[in-house]
Amino acid sequence: MRSFKRLTFVAALGFMGTGLMWASNEAPVTQEPAAVAPPSKEPSLAEEQMKQFLLKARVIKSKQTSKGVTAPFRLTLTDGTITHDGEYQTIEESKNFMRLEDGSTEINFRDSYHYNIAAYELAKLLGLGDMMPVTVERKWNGKVGSLEWWLPTQMDEAERLKRKVTPPDVEAWNHQMYKMRVFAQLVYDTDRNLTNVLIGDDWKLYMIDFSRAFRLQNDVKDVKDLVQCDRQLLEKLRQLNEAEVEEKTKGQLRKAEVKAVMARRDKIVAVFQQLIAQKGESAVIY
Repeated sequence: MRSFKRLTFVAALGFMGTGLMWASNEAPVTQEPAAVAPPSKEPSLAEEQMKQFLLKARVIKSKQTSKGVTAPFRLTLTDGTITHDGEYQTIEESKNFMRLEDGSTEINFRDSYHYNIAAYELAKLLGLGDMMPVTVERKWNGKVGSLEWWLPTQMDEAERLKRKVTPPDVEAWNHQMYKMRVFAQLVYDTDRNLTNVLIGDDWKLYMIDFSRAFRLQNDVKDVKDLVQCDRQLLEKLRQLNEAEVEEKTKGQLRKAEVKAVMARRDKIVAVFQQLIAQKGESAVIY
């Protein structure tokens, strides 16, 4: 999928390897941010309207991209009134043993478009739906896959780092990053990287490509990434209901994968409760 690049600046969140980490405890840099691209013209549609468009609009153009190991398609669709693009991914691969691109290995490996849809539905349950593109399951060209609403962005995180651009509002940026970090741990995504964070024209962050998430481990992948948490997100995590998760991700997640999500939820909530007890609520919750 397209690359969402992660922003790394002093005292802000950054990426090292495949995990999100603190770059430093020093004060943030103060250089002036680069000029932001002018806002893109986007059709003003509600979520359900976007879903219906993605499900029913006619594909008039397609181009396979070279990004990532799954090489998704960029589709141009039209319903006669609106013309818009979407990202289409059909990957469905399972192996008992997999040697990954970085040389590491994984048992019971699975790379699946189903996880993109499940991640979107789970994000909505947690109040994070606006941080992901609307995603549906659709058949095209004889295959079934996930189709995402193409987002207007100014750059991804890799490009931001290359250009050494500082976000105009560091605190707001960090708060968005913290949400992403919590969500990545909840779904146990093994492939969060610089290409999976997109930056909107207004510096809003979006997370994409969860085809290697939802592993069966009950523990979180990187506890050190759980540093701070949005108050509403923490409450949503506490309220998350297994039956509701199973219902919303039906056909996308297996029962064992749902149970693993709930087990990791328990661990994440416990980590933040411990941090609050140690540091005080104001240092952990925003």
